[in-house]
Amino acid sequence: MIVVDNGSTDATPDIAAGYPVTLLSNKEKTVSGLRNLGATHAKGSILAFVDADCTVAPDWLESASVYIDQQDVAMWGAPPLPPENPTWVQKTWSLVRLKDNVKKEVDWLGTINIFLRKKLFWSIGGFNESLETCEDVDLCYRISKTGKIISDNRLKIIHLGEDVSLTVFFKKEMWRGKSNYQGLFSHGLSMKEIPSLAIPIYFGVLLPLVYILAILFSEPVILAGLLGLWIMPFAAVFSKLRMSGKTLGDCARLLVLLQVYFVARTLAVLKS
Repeated sequence: MIVVDNGSTDATPDIAAGYPVTLLSNKEKTVSGLRNLGATHAKGSILAFVDADCTVAPDWLESASVYIDQQDVAMWGAPPLPPENPTWVQKTWSLVRLKDNVKKEVDWLGTINIFLRKKLFWSIGGFNESLETCEDVDLCYRISKTGKIISDNRLKIIHLGEDVSLTVFFKKEMWRGKSNYQGLFSHGLSMKEIPSLAIPIYFGVLLPLVYILAILFSEPVILAGLLGLWIMPFAAVFSKLRMSGKTLGDCARLLVLLQVYFVARTLAVLKS
């Protein structure tokens, strides 16, 4: 086990030093660089990445081991579960990430809970250290060219650091969206990524432009069109959720979160 500390000011290094782990420290590197630093010191043939604010299930490694000999699988893992007694924000956002299927091929996985072969990891250059965020998406799009990415809910971890409120959620998404477009220079444009890339353009450019035109020309038709354009993405999400069996309450709460998410991701790109 390797613990990579990025210059924390609490007792993390002292606590870690009390266990049989390799303790590394670096204050300058990005998250990508810190993960690469840990991988550099790994002696095994399989790399497993997990964040510090998580607890893993007792059968976590055992559940993951079934994919070791499946050479067509390039990466495997699962989205995290919210902590016990979750807030409505934590519980609602898990609806987006957690798949109904126990096992499913996906486009990407968050690095909070992933497994992959070390040889393959280094063959594609590891994490892109120039990216401050979105390093997980970038890695997955590059590695997906070599094999499948499997999400398997049996690889359970609990994320104790899930966003507890709308304020925290907004601030975290502002940070997470920083390198949204920068990753294109690393992995190239993927058609599956277009919806994510379109959000800042749609909400940060198109809608404000329509709004300005409506004010300049005082056209009710344009104002009605603006309302329709604003509602359209949410209507699509709402329809998809209802078809998947989600309750009206879940859908309403998720639509609130999505509004916050869209605004935060738009501002993150404009700011960066």
